Amino acid sequence: MPHLQYQSHPINKTQHQIRIAVLRATTARNSSSPPSDNRIAAVISFGRGSRLTACAFIEALMDRLHGTKNPSVALKCLFTIHSIIKKGPFILKDQLSFYPSFGGRNFLNMSKFRQDSDPERWELASWVRWYATVIEQNFIVSRFLGHYLNSSCSSNNSKDEEDKASALLNKDLLGELDVLVDFVEVICEAPDSLHLQLNNLVYAVIRYAGEDYRIVQREILIRVVELKDRMASLSCTELTQLLGSLKRFEDCKERLRLLFVNRARNDALWELISRAKLKIMEMGKLKSLVKMERTYGSGELTRFRERFGELRQLVRLNTGGGWLGMDRVPALTMSTML
Repeated sequence: MPHLQYQSHPINKTQHQIRIAVLRATTARNSSSPPSDNRIAAVISFGRGSRLTACAFIEALMDRLHGTKNPSVALKCLFTIHSIIKKGPFILKDQLSFYPSFGGRNFLNMSKFRQDSDPERWELASWVRWYATVIEQNFIVSRFLGHYLNSSCSSNNSKDEEDKASALLNKDLLGELDVLVDFVEVICEAPDSLHLQLNNLVYAVIRYAGEDYRIVQREILIRVVELKDRMASLSCTELTQLLGSLKRFEDCKERLRLLFVNRARNDALWELISRAKLKIMEMGKLKSLVKMERTYGSGELTRFRERFGELRQLVRLNTGGGWLGMDRVPALTMSTML
């Protein structure tokens, strides 16, 4: 009877390779170090195959994230996800953006992640929750803008972005600005334990968040410049919405300075925000005055007509149904009004 030889199924081999790559990138060893460039490159390589392979990889990575109670492992999983967003091929980003299939704002589902076995792990767990929210917000902004924040479209072709912004309606520009400021506010919610930046893994996480913030700065700048040019055409409601967004962004300034230690400062942007706020307030006052003048003028005209009608009745004479000469009416009108 001939000896039968069995070969391992290619899918099983791929799944094994995926599992090894995920475990290496998110190992519990060297807990204070981020995944090396080589391990991130190995992870990203699974996006160069089929969609089935990409899907299997994202599933394995998410299983690792949701299956661990170790904050360092969770941070490494999130760092790997963020690396895919920043450098990975479209097929991996696509699988991430649709995980889970029903979507949702909290698709990473780390808001309840806790670890209180010791003070350091407790603090690291708060960084896990924050970092997951930052990544989720990255996807929310990307969906709203119609392109990935970290894509070449966003990073290198600012002229194209300016042209796109100029073609948008006022309400759409204001909506995009709101979402971008939302992202900045999420970044500012970083835990207060900034001393943990001495931990290389936390430092790498903050560096990635800082790179996202610099991109968001540019996106905000493009929209504020465009809206500043359109200010005369904005309604009072739109001016109020714009002023609210700029104030929210300006309120983040000090926290951003502390978080990034001036690494992402942009004095020109803050100066633009201040000038835009002043212009909005001036424009708002002008529009309010015009509106009041129109309303006040309209009311006065109505009241004058009503009074003039009453005067006509008062000055009418009973001599043959005639009227007094109209040259006398203005004097009577003035004395009556006074």
